[in-house]
Amino acid sequence: MNIAFFLLPKKDVIYLNINSTMRQAMERMKFHRYTSVPIIDNEGKYVGVLTEGDLLWKMKNTPGLTFMNTKKIPLSEIERHTSHNPVQVDAQMEDLFSYAAEQNFVSVVDDKGIFIGIVRRSEIIRYCLAILNPPRYYTTATIKDRIPDEIFSY
Repeated sequence: MNIAFFLLPKKDVIYLNINSTMRQAMERMKFHRYTSVPIIDNEGKYVGVLTEGDLLWKMKNTPGLTFMNTKKIPLSEIERHTSHNPVQVDAQMEDLFSYAAEQNFVSVVDDKGIFIGIVRRSEIIRYCLAILNPPRYYTTATIKDRIPDEIFSY
């Protein structure tokens, strides 16, 4: 099945611009309680994913860096330690299975590399569960038709 059915569009996704600061990233991730967020450039193209680990490594490897002066560090100066490759919007859900094992979401781009949204791990898992546990029966009956009449008598 095409991933477009499961896409959370860009307008509903928390993401960062590559020119944002480390401080902005930390505050936004804390506020939304996210451990990672997509990064885009000024043209809207997908750049990668920033993780809490990337921020921690920058703090650890930058002598004298304090929370107060993180506002001086652009995200472009933060090394990303994990590569999160995006998928094209015409990808199939089965293409995302291996991604789901490693990351909370998969970034989706159009054919020009423009970030258009994400597919969450939870959606990938639900899709897998539906394949593994299909409905045992199909019916066109309404709910009322399946509930005994005495429940609806007053």
